[in-house]
Amino acid sequence: MKVLVACESSGRVRHEFQKAGHTAWSCDLKPNEMGHDLWHYQCDVREVLSGHARKFDLLIAHPDCTYLTNSGVRWLHEKEGRWAKLEEAARFYAYLWSQPIPRICIENPVMHRHANTMLSLIGLPKRQFVQPWWFGDPMFKCTGYALKNLPQLVPTNKLTPPKAGTDEHKAWSWVHRCPPGPDRATIRSRTPVGIARAMAQQWGGAQLQSEVA
Repeated sequence: MKVLVACESSGRVRHEFQKAGHTAWSCDLKPNEMGHDLWHYQCDVREVLSGHARKFDLLIAHPDCTYLTNSGVRWLHEKEGRWAKLEEAARFYAYLWSQPIPRICIENPVMHRHANTMLSLIGLPKRQFVQPWWFGDPMFKCTGYALKNLPQLVPTNKLTPPKAGTDEHKAWSWVHRCPPGPDRATIRSRTPVGIARAMAQQWGGAQLQSEVA
């Protein structure tokens, strides 16, 4: 399959699909974290999709969730211009969902009600919510995936979460406890390796490949 992973600078999802034998590219405004890479477009993904979307079999997108996520809803009321940013983010989400690509996955965490209301207008389906520890990564990060013509991810290696209040539980919560800094958003946004691998194995499996062929 030909796969485009949008809004990804880590290369994690793209790399897992390449390991599974697929032709995969990543795209982000930021450079690839692994250095110069011919399989990474450093630009607005709309430049890649404009006129070329139909060449891809699968789009996996990780749009910025700053103005959509439930944890940031208070900023809509406290900072000027945030409602316009919310509308812009919703339009970008809708743009990705409307692409003429057979299979689409768009990632976002739990959204606030204003974002859900805006996005309901484009007919988004209910999202699947997963945790990294379902796929062997000892961490907490509830993440939603809107899926078009893709099956829900099946857990591959469910771990046992530690008890709340323990040091181990704090360690698993490192995403939420990540200290402020210029790289905080980038660090928190990286797709856990176990989930990236499950995407490649399950969405790039023999059945879906035969449908594309």
